[in-house]
Amino acid sequence: MKTPKAPLTPRLERQAKALGERFALARRRRMITGKAAAARARTSPSTLSRLENGDATVSLDVVLRLLSVYGLSEDIDALAADDKLGRDLQDASIVTKKRVRG
Repeated sequence: MKTPKAPLTPRLERQAKALGERFALARRRRMITGKAAAARARTSPSTLSRLENGDATVSLDVVLRLLSVYGLSEDIDALAADDKLGRDLQDASIVTKKRVRG
């Protein structure tokens, strides 16, 4: 029996919906039908539709394949690339020894 998934927060739902809209827009700008995009990404048209409608349960491999189909595969490299908070936390935990000059 599958474990039920935790619901997304409203903010995450909005982000998933916005991402889906960006995927749909990228497809339409390239004048690719949903059926053709799904075939090129080796997924079903219903999965593509779910993604474009903001369904966050669509797997990452589908997202990666679609980015490749749309010529946007390098966009994935920008995700979490600038982790300012992480660097600040790491730097704050580094203890430096002060030298005593004599």
